[in-house]
Amino acid sequence: MIDLYFWPTPNGIKVSIALEEMGLAYRLHPVNIGRGEQHAPEFLVISPNNRVPAIVDDETGIAVFESGAILQYLAERTGKFLPAAGAPRYEVLQWLSWQMAGIGPMCGQAHHFRQYAPEPLPYAIGRYTAEVSRLYRVLDTRLADREFVASEYSIADMAILPWIAPWRSQGQDLADTPNVLRWFETVAARPAVARGRSVARELRQPLDAEAHRVLFGQHAPPRT
Repeated sequence: MIDLYFWPTPNGIKVSIALEEMGLAYRLHPVNIGRGEQHAPEFLVISPNNRVPAIVDDETGIAVFESGAILQYLAERTGKFLPAAGAPRYEVLQWLSWQMAGIGPMCGQAHHFRQYAPEPLPYAIGRYTAEVSRLYRVLDTRLADREFVASEYSIADMAILPWIAPWRSQGQDLADTPNVLRWFETVAARPAVARGRSVARELRQPLDAEAHRVLFGQHAPPRT
C-alpha cells in the first residue's frame, strides 16, 4: 500500500495518474496547501521541502518526495512505464527532466503572473507566456513523428500532461501546436489517466485571501 500525500495540483496529479496506471493500491492523505498543512512538522519528516506530493511505501518503508523522483521510484518498483536500461530508458528520463526543469516551472510562473500577482507586471507576463509558448513548440516538434514523447507511453507523458491541461491559463492555444493537441487528447482518453486526474478534484477551489497569503507570502526564516 502506498500512502499518497496529495493536493490536486499538476505535480500531485502526475503521481495519482501513475498510481492508477500501475494498478497500485494507495491511501490518500490530503494536504491542504492553502491552509499551510504542508508546513506541519510530521509532513516535513516526509517532505523536507514542504511541497506535495510525497509518498510512503508500506512494503519497502521508503519515503519519497519530489514528483519526478516519485514517478521513477514507482516505475522501477513495478517495472512499468520506464525501460530498464539503455537508450530507451534515458529517452524517458531526459523528457521527465525536461518537464521538471523546464515546462513545469515555466508554466507555474506564467500561471502566477497571469492570475495571482497582486498587480499586473507586463514584463513578467510577457516573458513567461513566451517561454511557455517556446516549450510547447519544443514538445510539438518532438511529437511530429511519434505518438508519445518517448518510444512508448511512459512516466514522461504522465508528468507532462497535467502541466499542459491548464493551457488556457498559460496564455496558450493548443490549435497552434497540433501535435501536442493530438497527443493530449490521446493520453487524456486513457481510463487510468482520467481516474488519476479526477482524484480529489473537489478539493481544488479558487484561492481566498488566506490561501493567497500562505502560498505566496512565504519568506525564508531569519538566520540564527
